[in-house]
Amino acid sequence: MEGWDVRSAGLNTGAEVYISSEDVIWADYIFVMESAHKRKLSRNFKKHLKNQKIICLGIPDNYPFMDEELIEILNRKVLTYLS
Repeated sequence: MEGWDVRSAGLNTGAEVYISSEDVIWADYIFVMESAHKRKLSRNFKKHLKNQKIICLGIPDNYPFMDEELIEILNRKVLTYLS
């Protein structure tokens, strides 16, 4: 996203890049796909969450990594929050 510094990380232990407390502290906005992700993030990083806005996109987490359809959905949904 032009004009934004972004990072991508997962909440599951098998994630290629696992989210860290440093990622959470660094973020102003955190986008998650499912409400279960939001709950897990809030539970696992409670002491690091201060003023970050956590946004649930309502996308089922059943897509393969870097799936073209998922990327299209993410782009469309995230853009509605950035404009």
